Amino acid sequence: MRDAYHEELDSIGDSLVEMARLVGSAIGRATTAILDSDLKLAENVIEADQRVDELQHELEARAIALLARQQPVATDLRIVVTSLRMSADLERSGDLAQHVAKLARLRYPDRAVPQDLHATILEMGQLAQRLMAKAAEVIVTKDVDLALQLEQDDDAMDLLHRTLFQHLMDDRWKHGIETAVDVTLLGRYYERYADHAVAVAKRVVYLVTGEHADEIQQEKSELQAVSGVDGA
Repeated sequence: MRDAYHEELDSIGDSLVEMARLVGSAIGRATTAILDSDLKLAENVIEADQRVDELQHELEARAIALLARQQPVATDLRIVVTSLRMSADLERSGDLAQHVAKLARLRYPDRAVPQDLHATILEMGQLAQRLMAKAAEVIVTKDVDLALQLEQDDDAMDLLHRTLFQHLMDDRWKHGIETAVDVTLLGRYYERYADHAVAVAKRVVYLVTGEHADEIQQEKSELQAVSGVDGA
C-alpha cells in the first residue's frame, strides 16, 4: 500500500517535469512565431496549451485524492501542497506562451515586432526557455543551490525588460502606438514567464528544506557578512 502511495507521489513529480518541458518548448516556439510571423506555428502553440491544462487538472485530482485517502503529514504533505502550487505556476507559464502566440496570430501577416527589436525579443525568448529548462532540472534533481541560482539568472530578464522600455520611451520611436502596445505586452509576458520559472525553483527549495528561498538567501548573506568581518 505504501509503495503505491509513493509511486503516486512520484507520478505527481513526473507530471510537473512534463509540464515544465512543455511550457519551455511552448515559449521557444511562440517566440519563433512572433518574430517570423508564422501563423501555423502560432496555432500549434495555442492548441498545445490544452495538454498543459489537462496535466494540471490530472495532477490536482491525484493530489486531492492523496490528501483525502492518505492524509499525509510532514514531508509528504509538503510535497503534495507544494506540487499543487508549482503546477499553477507552470500552467500560468503555458498561458503566457500562448499569449505570445496569440499576438503573432492577431498581427498576421504583419509582424508584431519591429526589426530593430528582434534581437531583444529573441534574447528574451531564449532566456525564458533556459530558465524553464533549469526549473525542470531543479524539479528532477531537487538541487537547492541550482534553484537559488534562478533568481540571479532572472536579473538578465529584468534588464532586457528595461531595455524594451528604453526603446519605447525614446523620442526616435517611429513604429506607432499599436506596435508600442504590442511590444509592451510582449515584454510583460516574458518577464512574468521568467518570474514563474523562478517561483517553481523557490518552491522546490521549500519542498526540500522546509525553509523559504528568501530566508536561505538572507542566512547566506549574513554568514558571508560575518565571514567578511572575521576575515578583516
